[in-house]
Amino acid sequence: MSLSRSPSPVPGGGWASPGLTNNLSPSGRSSPTKPYAGSNGTPVMWERQKTMGGPAYQSFSTQNQGFFSRHMRRISSQLPRFKADNNTHGAEREKIGQGRWSGLNMARLGRIRGITGRMSRRTKMLLAFFLLFLLGYIIFYSTPLVYYYRRTSWLGGGQKFVIILAANVGGGVMEWKGAREWAIERDSIRNKKKYVAKWGYDLEIVDMSTKKRYAHEWRESWEKVDFVRSTLRKYPKAEWVWWLDLNTFIMEPSKSLQDHIFDRIEDVTYRDINEYNPLNISHPPADPYLDELSKSPIGDGNPNSIHLMLSQDCSGFNLGSFFMRRGTWTDHLLDVWWDPVAYEQKHMEWEHKEQDALEQLYIAQPWIRKSTAFLPQRMINSFPTGACSEKGTDPRIHYDQKDRDFLVNMAGCEWGRDCWGEMYNFRELSYYLNRSLWERFKEDLLCWIWFKLTGKKVKF
Repeated sequence: MSLSRSPSPVPGGGWASPGLTNNLSPSGRSSPTKPYAGSNGTPVMWERQKTMGGPAYQSFSTQNQGFFSRHMRRISSQLPRFKADNNTHGAEREKIGQGRWSGLNMARLGRIRGITGRMSRRTKMLLAFFLLFLLGYIIFYSTPLVYYYRRTSWLGGGQKFVIILAANVGGGVMEWKGAREWAIERDSIRNKKKYVAKWGYDLEIVDMSTKKRYAHEWRESWEKVDFVRSTLRKYPKAEWVWWLDLNTFIMEPSKSLQDHIFDRIEDVTYRDINEYNPLNISHPPADPYLDELSKSPIGDGNPNSIHLMLSQDCSGFNLGSFFMRRGTWTDHLLDVWWDPVAYEQKHMEWEHKEQDALEQLYIAQPWIRKSTAFLPQRMINSFPTGACSEKGTDPRIHYDQKDRDFLVNMAGCEWGRDCWGEMYNFRELSYYLNRSLWERFKEDLLCWIWFKLTGKKVKF
């Protein structure tokens, strides 16, 4: 019996390998023969499809066209894979860290590229814009870099301003410095440090404790003149110095000095003292030997000629908060203000010391008036209701929460008032008025819900 070399099990044929041919079967097959559907001469189905010109096979289409089916491959590619190693024992795999999540060892950069590669162009641009905005916010508002870029002359100009804070760092001399005095000093210094850190200014804390500094006299509070002069020498780039007494508190730290005053100095100041004149000073001077500029009630009207800015309270000039500008005019004023002859003759008569001395110079020296300007008191020197209260609350003097006054000066609180109590109340009020959106959410909503549920007041 002859064997066919065809590998197909057709009648009369056999396997190509002789050893696989069964001699017991007459057809050369080892399996029973089953007739095909097309053995009667009719072509099989795929042959009939070929002759008809149709597709050789039936088309296949999945029945699952939903979201999960479309994204199955994408989702499965993100799943962690287990690393199997049959050659390593289980205990040793745990020891060396094998057999765990391989996703932990995947290249993060490749995963990021894969995610971004599936994004549309518009989504990539929005994401890049958001990341740049977030990075800029963190760099310029949440890091110490904000202090330095706001100091530069072309971004913020903070180096032009120095705050001089009068303190009693060494403790009391005339009376013992107790816990309340330490607390007032701590809160006041912290308030000024936060403000200068936010806006790029310099802070000079000076010691105003009562001691004999100058050869033959005690000049308590007269030292303001000397400290202004020394500060201008210490900070050669400073253009303005802002003197603040210890019992002051900046209520609106979100306002810079530029936005609050100096960018609109011509609009917020007045040079004619007759607009508010509690001392009834005759102005302008009418001496016949004076020139026309000295006789003008507003000087030359140029804001660049202003070198001294202060406010007036119910008693006259107030030097708890005032500004001085670097210049020759300022040097001359500091010289005559510090004149020991005037001090020796008048220091027993002047109750307010350096303030009375400046008032006398303003009255007697017409050249001082030409470069002196006044600010509304509530703009830089608001009083609490306990100060200047002989005639009740004065809207030109006393602090108003609705108007969000910039600074509060607890002037004269050591004479019968509670300095620490006033400082604490204004500190808490400033925090309340300047809360962030997150702080308002916590304290106004969450604390209210907790109070309704438990009946207890909490502070997050």
